[in-house]
Amino acid sequence: MARIKISEFRAKSILYKFLNKDYSGISVDVNNDLDTQISNLNSEKKYVLKVDQGVKQRKKKGLVFFDVTKISAREKIKELSNKGFSHFIIEEFLEHEGFSEKYFAVERVREGKKIYYSTSGGVDIEKNKDSIKSLTIRNYEQIREIAEELNLDIKVFNSILNAFDEYYFSFLEINPLVVHSNEFYFLDTAVEVDSAAEFFVDKAWSKEDFRESGKREKTREEIEIEKLKERSPASFSYEILNPNGSIFLLLSGGGASLVIADEIYQQGKGGELSNYGEYSGNPNQEETYIYTKNLITTLLHSKSSRKAIIISGGVANFTDIRATFKGIIKAMSEVSSELRENNTKVFVRRGGPYQEEGLKMMREFLEKEDLLGVVSGPEMVLTDIVKPAIEWIS
Repeated sequence: MARIKISEFRAKSILYKFLNKDYSGISVDVNNDLDTQISNLNSEKKYVLKVDQGVKQRKKKGLVFFDVTKISAREKIKELSNKGFSHFIIEEFLEHEGFSEKYFAVERVREGKKIYYSTSGGVDIEKNKDSIKSLTIRNYEQIREIAEELNLDIKVFNSILNAFDEYYFSFLEINPLVVHSNEFYFLDTAVEVDSAAEFFVDKAWSKEDFRESGKREKTREEIEIEKLKERSPASFSYEILNPNGSIFLLLSGGGASLVIADEIYQQGKGGELSNYGEYSGNPNQEETYIYTKNLITTLLHSKSSRKAIIISGGVANFTDIRATFKGIIKAMSEVSSELRENNTKVFVRRGGPYQEEGLKMMREFLEKEDLLGVVSGPEMVLTDIVKPAIEWIS
């Protein structure tokens, strides 16, 4: 089981629906049409705009805007997206007295469900840690006592716990929980789910709702390769380290990829590494084509004046070198003129089934397109391919 954060929008949608309470929040993704997403905002109302990517203490980090209007929403979203975020939540602004802010959390532990609660919730909860009580619930009487202390209806409290179980939550935090005039509101909500339970929640939440706290938003290329990985029996990984780097790795095998990357760092060029990742498990021609195409997109976006692609790996046991090279060549052939314009050279060290045909095919293509750096089989020491690549970009 892996505990993974889901978006605040999805967490609140689930909870409010389960509690038969209307929820009017709007989820915003800057990769989609903004005008359509904010079109239903009321011009007469004020809203709160927050980053929705599992980031803690958003207000203190300047990732929350209050008194947002329909007219100002686009500008505020752009301001936050310039900081590297792309998912947001917009909700109606709720005026309330500070004394009504509570803290409430549930965590799944070995003994059952552990409750954390305080009558002093809000943004300064970290300063009021001593006010937080905790209890592993074992009976209804304990639930009733906590509900009374929070001034929360016992039926609502019990329903929250039932939703926690039904939707396979591993952790739920509501801070602040506002209780006023027999009404309740979840101002900020954080939820972690058991990632292995997606099949059992009937699409109430899915992988699209997962948010990785503290991490930058993935690029389109990284997302495309994640999708490729999900639908293939082969293995793919891809992470952009420096979008303006000059060394681009197209590596096969986890062990070999680590050795190559380490050698680049040892040579003092770690800062030039644009990406890290690998493919393995005998991907077919089309899959290798897709992987390479995304790497080349990253390369063409880089502002580096000279660029090197290192195609390398250990000596494969069953990966068809010929098939994977056909995919790589197809991707490069589609943009060969752009690669030349970007002062790109390709450096190859590879071995395995059908290596002779694959290496011959690769050499002929690179010579024809004036992209040839080095092409070698396993007679070359694995790390030796790094040196000519570094010499080219230096």
